[in-house]
Amino acid sequence: MILFQAHIYATVFVLLIFQAFALDSYIAAVYEHSVILPNETGRPVSSEDALTLMNKNMDVLEGAIKAAAQQGAHIIVTPEDGIYGWVFKRDTIFPYLEDIPDPQVNWIPCTDPERFAPAAVQERLSCMARNNSIYVVANIGDKKPCNSSDPKCPSNGHYQYNTNVVFDSEGKLVARYHKYNLFMPETQFDSPKEPEIVTFNTSFGKFGIFTCFDILFHEPAVTLVSKLHVDTVLFPTAWMNVLPHLTAIEFHSAWAMGMGVNLLAADTHNTSLAMTGSGIYAPNGPRAFHYNMETEDGHLLVAELSSLPRLSPTYPSAVNWSAYATSVKRFSPDDCNFRGVIFFDTFTFTELTKPEGNRTVCQKDLCCHLSYRMAEKQEDEVYVLGAFDGLHVVEGEYYLQICTLLKCKSTDLKTCGQPVATAHTRFEAFSLSGTFGTSYVFPEVLLSGIQLAPGEFQVLSDGRLISQSGISKPVLTVTLFGRWYEKDPI
Repeated sequence: MILFQAHIYATVFVLLIFQAFALDSYIAAVYEHSVILPNETGRPVSSEDALTLMNKNMDVLEGAIKAAAQQGAHIIVTPEDGIYGWVFKRDTIFPYLEDIPDPQVNWIPCTDPERFAPAAVQERLSCMARNNSIYVVANIGDKKPCNSSDPKCPSNGHYQYNTNVVFDSEGKLVARYHKYNLFMPETQFDSPKEPEIVTFNTSFGKFGIFTCFDILFHEPAVTLVSKLHVDTVLFPTAWMNVLPHLTAIEFHSAWAMGMGVNLLAADTHNTSLAMTGSGIYAPNGPRAFHYNMETEDGHLLVAELSSLPRLSPTYPSAVNWSAYATSVKRFSPDDCNFRGVIFFDTFTFTELTKPEGNRTVCQKDLCCHLSYRMAEKQEDEVYVLGAFDGLHVVEGEYYLQICTLLKCKSTDLKTCGQPVATAHTRFEAFSLSGTFGTSYVFPEVLLSGIQLAPGEFQVLSDGRLISQSGISKPVLTVTLFGRWYEKDPI
């Protein structure tokens, strides 16, 4: 009992310290890294060769960390796979892995590297944080031994995890997260038995962390925000862009807005795999973002965020996503509807045949309403309003409800839904809404050239996504991307 009470008093004391020195805002940084990849030999390399490659990548990351610290950053996020890449099988990734202890061990690898040796990568990351007085978020590989008493123990006697680590400004290991929702090609890693809900407190807010594909699912992403009430999510990713709805900057900024949380997203950079798109996102819009398919250069972003966004006067009000859409009748009949495919999902479309108007399109229980006005209708460009209400089953299974205004690839309606990156049609106004069955809806506006539109649109409390005083560039898509987690397969 005495020990328990001491622990409680210590916890309360730490929280009081955080409150006493709490910052209203902080400087965040993310680094999009062009990863130096290993040679694909198909055979495991030595631990020494693995460390040599990882040090080459950490040389680059260290430069970014120093630059961020010089600009006053309190924390920096680096990408998923940023230290060794992604071209691995179970046996070839093993030399790159370290045993990462539970942060409760109270360990600063920089000052005590032998305590959990070998830990050369953890030591170097810890020293980067300590020497630059900055929190460092990195993605590395963890290995945990197991034996035949565990029926699920892999044949090599180790569980292997895609792992995020966080070192505080003293170099102390303060968070470790094992990725739960592995992307299909990640056969080199194991998924933990249960999703890990990882948070930590700082003088500039409460933080949570997850990785890449996790963002599309309820666990751990939604739980961190809705139940643990984190202020900022740290998000290392190796995101391959998929137009029209799942480019990195588009979806990640929308997720931050829909969830009402800060999101620090660091993507790997590899144009051959369409990997680019990093950002510092707030609940009311992006603070900084980067998208570049022209070069193979890395890029550092630095921006200021509110430490406690829910207390900010600009924090968005609560939204009833179906309030408006369920209160109005259909704008148009469905006699001109047609079907098209977006990322393997069959949408119901209706064409916007006039420069302005009101359109409705429905699929199953979802009806999407659009009011719009184009500045000038281009004869060589076609736009449609689309609806999808169903289970997505390719590269993961998850239930979607989507309302979308988008540009077709050509004037042939059969191309509607195919990827397109440029447009010439400007919209003076739009209002998009839907009869959503879910409260998790993410508002996307993507402009020509794969650009965001900060400050040019807003979401009303009745669920309408509306433009504000015209849009600065031609529109690729305006979308309400709904996730109905309760309908996901068990």
